[in-house]
Amino acid sequence: MARSLTLFADGGSRGNPGPAAYGAVVLEESKVLIELSEKIGETTNNVAEYNGLIAGLRAVNELDATAHVHVKMDSKLIVEQMSGNWKIKNSEMKRLAIEAKNAHPTNLVRYEWIPRDVNVHADRLVNEALDGIIAEHSGPLRRNYLTERLLSSEIPTMIHLVRHGQTILTPQRKFSGSGPLNPELIPPGLKEAELVAKEIARIKPDVLVSSPLLRTKQTAEAISKLTDLDITLDEMWQECDFGMWDGLSIDEVKADYPDEYAMWVSTSSFAPPGGESYDSAMARALQGLQDISAEFPHKKVCVVTHNGMIKAALAAALKAEPNVIFNLDVSPASISSISIWPSDGLMAIRSVNERGHLR
Repeated sequence: MARSLTLFADGGSRGNPGPAAYGAVVLEESKVLIELSEKIGETTNNVAEYNGLIAGLRAVNELDATAHVHVKMDSKLIVEQMSGNWKIKNSEMKRLAIEAKNAHPTNLVRYEWIPRDVNVHADRLVNEALDGIIAEHSGPLRRNYLTERLLSSEIPTMIHLVRHGQTILTPQRKFSGSGPLNPELIPPGLKEAELVAKEIARIKPDVLVSSPLLRTKQTAEAISKLTDLDITLDEMWQECDFGMWDGLSIDEVKADYPDEYAMWVSTSSFAPPGGESYDSAMARALQGLQDISAEFPHKKVCVVTHNGMIKAALAAALKAEPNVIFNLDVSPASISSISIWPSDGLMAIRSVNERGHLR
């Protein structure tokens, strides 16, 4: 009978990009068989996490090439990419994913996302390796890569995130996710779509992307009329799924789901019943940003999407902890803009919640 092993893998970068390391732990039932950690120079969190996965799978393969492996990671992005649920458009991520697939037979590997506080063993190995890097470092640790980048000749990909106009759920701030309600724009929302379309037309984007939900498609159609751009629908940018709460007011949710609501407002890792956590939405937004930068380098791209996804994208660009999403909000038909330098994925927020065109 084939062995059944569990692999916990993680990676981290202090600076993102910055000094980086990975950690991996292989267990058989509760017994630790292998611990791995290594410094890997300066790179990003995603690359470090992939390196942890690759090292762990290679170690498993050397131990037993026929073993079944249950991979557990707190990187939603890697779990979804390796599970085949999200396409990989970034060339570096593609290369690393291929390395991971070649490290151990894919039919023997299954992936599961776990909260960060469950991945403590691998995380500890990462931090021990990183602490060693910092201890060896004789000078100050670099955090600012943007100042010099702004002086370079490299043209970033400019992503303009547009929130759709108002629907019947917007004025009462009812939960409006990716569920079956799929409301259309109300008359004020249609007017907002026309106004934001005029502003986007002045920006002259090269590409127009939209969430496939009705309210975003209607907003994108207004932009398409003024820019003559075809609309590319991308499910990566549809709103966070609020599950059973879709269409309900906050008071209704507090009355019907008091314990769940208390959890939802206390941590970004909690998902509404039948829905999606903000941690998951943030990983999806990061994937969406990286995909656009890889597919449309140096272009101006307009993405028509939703409040939750724009907040998630801004938090991802800030390299912030997911809970920072609770301190962000964007208005209907507003514009928020992010620059991404395709050479290494460096991001800079250029504007948030622009609304001057609506006045």
